[in-house]
Amino acid sequence: MQPPSQDPGQEQAHLFPPDLHDVRHLQLKAVLLLLWVLVSFVAMYFARDLASIVVAGWPLGYWIAAQGGVLVFIAIVVAYGWAMNRLERLDAQAEAEVAASASPPSAGHA
Repeated sequence: MQPPSQDPGQEQAHLFPPDLHDVRHLQLKAVLLLLWVLVSFVAMYFARDLASIVVAGWPLGYWIAAQGGVLVFIAIVVAYGWAMNRLERLDAQAEAEVAASASPPSAGHA
């Protein structure tokens, strides 16, 4: 006997609600991804040109390649976490305001 077939679309909708892919979230992800690409690839492309600038006895290109990418990636992760917490708090406040305005006023003393 086979188990009843379930609609895979319904299962996916349950796992990934559409509000997780809100425009604000997608814009945040796009900006942070662009920053990561700029630091990872564009800065590395110009690393030889930055070799003429020396910081603490090492060429600036070395610092960007060895440390800068990792530090920027950590900053991106922290910024993403902070921004997502902020967006979730704003969404929760908006839902609370909508729920408060939709509920009927309680009966007062007569």
